[in-house]
Amino acid sequence: MKIAFLSLCGFALALSSLSADEPTPPPGFRAIFNGRDLTGWHGLNPHSVVKLTGEKKDAALAKMREEFAAHWHVENGELVNIGTGPYATTDELFGDIEFLIEYKTVAKADSGIYLRGTPQVQIWDINQPDDPKKPDRHPNLGSGGLFNNTPKTPGRDPLVLADKPFGEWNSFRIRQIGDRTWVWLNDKLVVDGAVMENFWDRTQPLAATGPIMLQTHGGEIRWRNLFVREIGKEEAAKILSEK
Repeated sequence: MKIAFLSLCGFALALSSLSADEPTPPPGFRAIFNGRDLTGWHGLNPHSVVKLTGEKKDAALAKMREEFAAHWHVENGELVNIGTGPYATTDELFGDIEFLIEYKTVAKADSGIYLRGTPQVQIWDINQPDDPKKPDRHPNLGSGGLFNNTPKTPGRDPLVLADKPFGEWNSFRIRQIGDRTWVWLNDKLVVDGAVMENFWDRTQPLAATGPIMLQTHGGEIRWRNLFVREIGKEEAAKILSEK
């Protein structure tokens, strides 16, 4: 009886621990990361396979899926990567959405969020100086811009600098309707309905649906509280008409 009681206590404690890590979305949103494991996600770096076809592409995709768990892990309800391996990619495809996500990164790291599998809402180390050899790259202007848009076009650079110091959590609110993107960083509007260019083929509009991808590049980054709300046709039309 004593052993059984202790076992039940241990089971209850485990359930309590799991429950404590479960993210709680705001009304109307749902979690796309459960805070416990990598369920619903796989590894993919689209840049590495864009020119591959047939068996070579299939093999590369399979390899990245196999490597995913070696580069990404869950810690204290956070999705963590040290700057290596394929990008964390949702199994689910998304169209018009409002997306909430928090991140915390380190000096010299470089990351971003791919919408519909397309780069990207940029995350910078804002302490980096401009590089004369890369005149269109301005990390000191802040994160949140659509970095893969054509330089000097709307949305390419953020409207304001809104990044918090290293060690603090930053929060994005991203709205994607059609090919138009709105980004709020720490409650400040940094992209105002700019067209997100189709990086893969700029002659074509952004794909109607695609995965959300979390880029890893150059240093540790942590993500938490990933919540999505689908935007219906009527709401989308209203927002676009106001824009």
